[in-house]
Amino acid sequence: MLNPNLDDIQLTKDDYERYSRHLILPEVGLDGQKRLKAASVLCVGTGGLGSPLLLYLAAAGIGRIGIVDFDVVDSSNLQRQVIHGTSWVGKPKIESAKSRILEINPFCQVDLYETRLSSENALSILESYDVVVDGTDNFPTRYLVNDACVLLNKPNVYGSIFRFEGQATVFNYEGGPNYRDLYPEPPPPGMVPSCAEGGVLGVLCCMIGGIQATETIKVIIGQGNTLSGRLLLYNALEMKFRELKLRPNPERPVIEKLIDYEQFCGIPQAKAEEAKRQMDIQEMSVKDLKELLDSGKQDFVLLDVRNPHEYEIAQIPGSVLVPLPDIENGAGVDKVKEILNGHRLIAHCKMGGRSAKALGILKENGIEGINVKGGITAWSREIDPSVPEY
Repeated sequence: MLNPNLDDIQLTKDDYERYSRHLILPEVGLDGQKRLKAASVLCVGTGGLGSPLLLYLAAAGIGRIGIVDFDVVDSSNLQRQVIHGTSWVGKPKIESAKSRILEINPFCQVDLYETRLSSENALSILESYDVVVDGTDNFPTRYLVNDACVLLNKPNVYGSIFRFEGQATVFNYEGGPNYRDLYPEPPPPGMVPSCAEGGVLGVLCCMIGGIQATETIKVIIGQGNTLSGRLLLYNALEMKFRELKLRPNPERPVIEKLIDYEQFCGIPQAKAEEAKRQMDIQEMSVKDLKELLDSGKQDFVLLDVRNPHEYEIAQIPGSVLVPLPDIENGAGVDKVKEILNGHRLIAHCKMGGRSAKALGILKENGIEGINVKGGITAWSREIDPSVPEY
């Protein structure tokens, strides 16, 4: 529980009107609303989770909100990142978020940090805030936020989402566990797909982001039982909640300083290994592929390694589907050999990464091939706009 000097906090006439439904709640009341007004919250990320939680923190009357993000709004964000609108596509997310926050609550102070959070700047950015809310989607930043909160003794309100599932908890609060008690070390790079690869149900973000906002408010006003020591698991498809107990691990490493988190998560090594695998793989542009298809030649097979539901969304004419997971488990290798039947191989995916990986595996099995640079996304943008871009 945070302990501001409430005698120094005064509610205005507008505050009484705006927060009347809070003020009549005994658990919030006048003191609780003053605590919200005195509080400062830093949100790391303005994506799927940051969007709803920022909206509700601003509406609840948080006096000062900080936002860390360096990305711009993309049209593919709008399915879940409800703080942004179509008119903001191509513009900084933090500016879009600030504009929307001030529409909801013009009395909220909004501080922007248009930068990538790093071990060099994390402590200086986090130190002036009472509560930190983690709305990120990658392991290096999650570990960085956690460790900075531990060093600064800040509550870390955590959430994550993927496909139809989400989880939330409060780390580093009143002696409770932190992120390293849940995940002492990150999984191998590539083991956990991103939302861009695996997808995410848009409204799932609202549920988990709303839980994060709720926990943040409870920490500030000192009411209720927080999720500290409990990991809440939510399955939207089954509409089920589960809860796991979390306890501090006495054998966890002592956090004494911030480290190089990309190295810790194995990202440079994974990129180097992937580059080594792909370095001898030839590439062709979508324009070259179009010329080849228009030539009428039939001495090649165009292999699509995306997932079946992606293939249903959009296809390049004449392509044959063999998903990357099938190639990775070996069954697809034999299928590709059967399909080729002496023809040369050209492969593509959504943007070129998965097809390059597939060709690397196929090369290890004696099958050479050419990768289509930019995949079907480049095909849609440069060759045939009628092909849906997703």
